[in-house]
Amino acid sequence: MQFAWYDIIGSVGVATIILTYILLQTERIRSESLLYSVLNGLGAGLIVFSLIYSFNFSAFVVESLWVLISLYGIAKYFLKK
Repeated sequence: MQFAWYDIIGSVGVATIILTYILLQTERIRSESLLYSVLNGLGAGLIVFSLIYSFNFSAFVVESLWVLISLYGIAKYFLKK
């Protein structure tokens, strides 16, 4: 198996989402925080970017929705302020 540059970007996205979930479960961040939504959106966005080069429809749908939900969380954070 060979890793292309876009696979590395996608892997960074996966690592970002996993790290975010670990931080949430260890109570280092809260789901209502801006950082939580930003990290989730960034991770999913990197995965979507990698899927442009090696397309998988179901993964694309899940990650695109993950980005949209994260954008909702970011907007909700700023609207509360």
